[in-house]
Amino acid sequence: MADHLTPTTVFKCLADENRIRMMLLITGEQELCVCELTCALNQSQPKVSRNLAVLRECGLLADRRQGQWVYYRLHPNLPDWVSEVLRTTLNANKHWLTPDSGRLCAMGNRPERAAACC
Repeated sequence: MADHLTPTTVFKCLADENRIRMMLLITGEQELCVCELTCALNQSQPKVSRNLAVLRECGLLADRRQGQWVYYRLHPNLPDWVSEVLRTTLNANKHWLTPDSGRLCAMGNRPERAAACC
């Protein structure tokens, strides 16, 4: 996996505003489901799912199913340099995500997470 995650590949995957917002929210929250991202980004479910599929295909995200929910997290085999870029970007740009984070925090009925199975 690390072989194909070159800077060009990673930054092309992150070049869309919605995809980088998703990645930064997931970096901060550890794991989010489609419905949480739909609410936080104020985007339609098909648009969010399409962008999540791109990020998963790039190798940046991993997913897991829990009942009706699909949860997304940073891929566990993500190279350290990619994780560091995401953390640094998040820490330097929390103000940029304030509207998204606010919608996420205000979201009612967020899905319950079971203890991580893996």
